[in-house]
Parts: sequence; structure tokens; C-alpha cells
Amino acid sequence: MQAYGGDSRYLPIGEHGLIGDLRTVALVGTNGTIDWYCCPRFDAPSVFASILDADRGGFFELCADTNATTKQFYFPDTNVLITRFFSDDGVGEIQDFMPISGDPREVDRHRVIRRVSCVRGALPFHARVAPRFDYARQPHTVHRVDSSLAFESPSLSLALTATVPLETDGRDAWGDFELKEGEYEVFALDRVGDGVAPRGCPMEEAEQEFADTVRYWRRWLSASRYRGRWREVVHRSALTLKLLTYAPTGGIVAAPTTSLPERLKGVRNWDYRYVWVRDAAFCVYALLRLGFTEEAEAFMGFLEEHVRLGHNGHTAPLQIMYGIDGRADLPEHELTHLEGHRGSAPVRIGNAAADQLQLDIYGALIDSVYLYNKWGDPISSDRWNEVCTLVDWVCENWDQPDEGIWETRGGRKNFVYSRLMCWVAIERAMRMARQRGLPADIPRWRGTRDRIYCDIMRHGWSERVGAFVQHFDEDVLDASVLMMPLAKFVSPTDPKWLSTLDALGEGLVSDSLVYRYDPEASPDGLEGPEGTFSICSFWYVEALARAGRVDEARLAFEKMLTYANHLGLYAEEIGHNGEQLGNFPQAITHLALISAAFNLDQALG
Repeated sequence: MQAYGGDSRYLPIGEHGLIGDLRTVALVGTNGTIDWYCCPRFDAPSVFASILDADRGGFFELCADTNATTKQFYFPDTNVLITRFFSDDGVGEIQDFMPISGDPREVDRHRVIRRVSCVRGALPFHARVAPRFDYARQPHTVHRVDSSLAFESPSLSLALTATVPLETDGRDAWGDFELKEGEYEVFALDRVGDGVAPRGCPMEEAEQEFADTVRYWRRWLSASRYRGRWREVVHRSALTLKLLTYAPTGGIVAAPTTSLPERLKGVRNWDYRYVWVRDAAFCVYALLRLGFTEEAEAFMGFLEEHVRLGHNGHTAPLQIMYGIDGRADLPEHELTHLEGHRGSAPVRIGNAAADQLQLDIYGALIDSVYLYNKWGDPISSDRWNEVCTLVDWVCENWDQPDEGIWETRGGRKNFVYSRLMCWVAIERAMRMARQRGLPADIPRWRGTRDRIYCDIMRHGWSERVGAFVQHFDEDVLDASVLMMPLAKFVSPTDPKWLSTLDALGEGLVSDSLVYRYDPEASPDGLEGPEGTFSICSFWYVEALARAGRVDEARLAFEKMLTYANHLGLYAEEIGHNGEQLGNFPQAITHLALISAAFNLDQALG
């Protein structure tokens, strides 16, 4: 295994690919090991979590048992992952995928299929399956049932079928085998119980499952209308976003992992396996732009079904995130028995930020409704009534200090971005009312909208810095103001905005990479620095393009593409040496990539 900052037990975060079945995912390392898998859904307790604790977390190892180099790629236009092993004796590969069943009788089946083959020469292989249920908190047993091995814990049972003999010690299972050119073997890991019966996975069935899975992904991607430059990276982002979708509700998780650190050995480790309201407008915009109307409809369905006013029991009508099933209660706990990725403790499950006041979410939600009303289907009268209720609440509460977009834990402040998005909430609602002739208290809304605008111009602008800043009457830069021209608050060529763009370029940009803010200048309640924030880097590209600085925008975009991992995936942040940091892959980064590519392509003509 590749050494990682002196610890050879861990692969870097970016040295992973993603497979999934629209209910959960698995991370597969470039060494062939599945080291993150939650079953039966994204936010379920882990079965394999060696990415968070190499010794205790559990894993599914499958590799060439010889000195080999490895490469990974996706089977073209799919989410089927291929890991290849190159050695002096031959070349082998693993095809990893999770079938997506359209059969309602199979809806509770979750299956990981691993087909391993030798394509040249001959190679020895080694397999070891070592689950550690419930974040390595529950014991389990292993026993043989017909041709399968049953791994049973108090909360979950899995069946492992293999076409090679496996040994077991009552806890793990392993086997060694050799393949010659043209030969292959199959491993299938199935959830069983709760009405899901065990079944084998003979080679012919695995072949059919492979073909069906390839067909599913290619048929889905064929709906894309994107024909611009960077089609391959845009489509990879779209395929990734689809993998992060929880099909039963239409929600899209922020990321499928928890506690992958924003800084190695740091404490900025959070659980992102939930649906953020903030992502709403970005999701709807990107999906509709690409032509994925069903996915946009499904996400709007999640918002209509689960993001209900007063649902959380707090004074604010909405909370910033919800469970993938729409639940509001997301208590945060620390798993002290896990060491964290490369010793980056604590490992957290749940997210206490759900209780924060973040006013920007109202703009994000109403903007998503506006976009869907414009490009999708007209919203219902009930939904419009909810929009009016939200806007009325914003009119009464927009001037409250809050925790801001970055979920800082350093106390509430008057964040410019929060004010900006309150302006967006009211302005987009006014547009819908005018376009549809819907009833609304337009005079009140207009008055509040204009007060917010004047307040931002008066208190959110720093003459000393020559830029819009992080919060009122201070001089700290913040990349979130890059949304100002994107949200149509200012003209992208307004002199104040161009001055802001220059100040951000000098103060927060490093080789196209953009820091959110400077934690030393603006303490956020947490220790240590952080990496550059990838979503901000794509916002920067789009802001440059809209400002007419198209050559700079294109160069910055091309540079950002070099920071993707080998499969075109992005974590939340990029570290000092270009490494992926934070939860992986992050949905909103890929949404921002799509938006930047779309708008830059248009600007280039």
C-alpha cells in the first residue's frame, strides 16, 4: 500500500473510486480494497470503515498477490469501476459495481459484485473480507449456509458468495487463488434478512448483472443535453451526483462519508451524509441545465415532502439540513474507539450544525423553487403559500446575526452572504409573483428587499479593502461573496464588484485555488488552518467568466481540473500539496463544476 504522510496503512482520500446503487455507496481504493461501505443506506452504520480506522474499521480486500502497480478508471459512461493490476507476470483487473434493481421485490437487496480476472499472463490473487458492523461496535459471527458465508450481527446480516474456496475463523473470511489469461472469479456480498433471501452469484448471473448495470448507466446518461467543451468531466460530475442520490426520496447527500478530515490530524471532521437545503438551488440549476428533469423533479419532491415549515420545532421555519428520509433530528456523537483517518480524530456521526441559524438557506430554497417554476413545472398553489410564508418570515428576520454559510462555531455575526441570500429569497419570490400573477404582498416585499440591498452596500462594503467582505463593518475577505454576480445582486462588471474580484484574487486565491476565508483574521471557533475550498474555486471561474475575463477563467478552470483525482472526483477541499481533503466526493463541488463549465463554455462562444 502506498505510504501516506508516513502511515502506510491508509490510502490518500483521493485514491478512491465510487460505486453505488442509488441508496448507498462503497469507496474502492486504488489497491482494490473497499474501505468504506454503509448498508443499507448512506447514513446507516458502516460495515467497512478502514478509511477511518485501518486496524478496527473493517474492509473487503481483493488484490493481485504480487508486486504490482495499479490504475483505476470507469467503464465508459458508467459508474462501473475498473481497478487494474500490472506486474511482470501479467495484468489483472477487478470490475466493481452495485446492481440497480427495477424489480420492487428486490428493493431491499443491496449487492456488491466484484469480478476479478486475468487479462494477460497469470497472476495470484488474495481476498479477505473483514466486516466490522455498526462502526465496529457490534460483534458478529460467520457460518456457512449452503454455498455462502453468512456474516451476522445483531442489526445486519450479509451473505458472501464466491466462486473460489474461502476459509474462515468465525470472524473474517479469506482465500488465495491464481488466474490465467482469460479466467475470472466472482465475489458477491448481499444484504439478507428482512424478507431478502440469500442467493448465489454464478458467473453467468454476474455477467448479466454487469451488462444490466452498464446499460442502466448509459441509458441514464443519454438524457444529457450538454454538448459543450469539457463534456467528459461534466458527465462524470453528473454520474457522481446521480450516485449521491437517495432514490426513495430524491434527496442528494452532501457527501457519502463522515469525518474525512479537512486537515490531517485536525478536528474539522464532520458527517455529510445528509441533505443540505443550501444545495437545493445548485442541484436544480445543474440538473435542469443538463436535461435531467426527472432528477430535478425528484429533488423538488424531496423538498415538498420533507422540508416542511416548522418541521424542526425551532423558532425558524426551516433547518439547514435533513436526513435522507426527511427526518429533522440529527444528534451529533463522537466515536472515540475509532482513531480517525490517519489519526484525525474525532470521528463524528450526526451533525449538530442542523440546529444552527443560517439565513442563507431561505434564498437557496426559494431560488430552487423559482428555477424549477421557470424551467420545470409551474409550482402548486400550496407550494406558493409556503413560499409566501417563508418570505414573510425573512422580511421579519433578515437582520438577525447567524452562523453563516460555513457553519462556523465561533458565534453569530452579520454575514454578508446571509444578507445576500435573504435578498435572493425576496427577489425570486417577487419574480414568480409577477410572472405567474400570484397573490403577494409586493409593496412590503419590495421595501424589505431594497433595505437589504442598501444595508449590504453600506455595511458590507469596505473602502479600506476595496471589496465586499465577510461580515458587516469589518475588513475580512470571504469567498462566499463570489455568489453576488451569480445571484444577480450586482452586475458582473460593476466597478465595486471588479474591485472585489481583484481583492479576492490577491487575498484568497492560490494558483486558481480559493480559500473560504482566513481563520486567523476571522476566528471560527475551531483550531488550525484548512485547505482551499473547491466549490469556491469553481465560483471564482464563473465570476471571472461573467466579468469578461474569459482567458483567466479558462486557465483557472483548466488548472482546477488538474486537481481532480484520477477519476475526475473532488473532495471538499484541496490541501497544500494538491491532495484531496474532507468528505469525498462532495456533491456541491461537482454542481459548481457543472455550472462553471456551462457558463464558461457560453462565454467562449
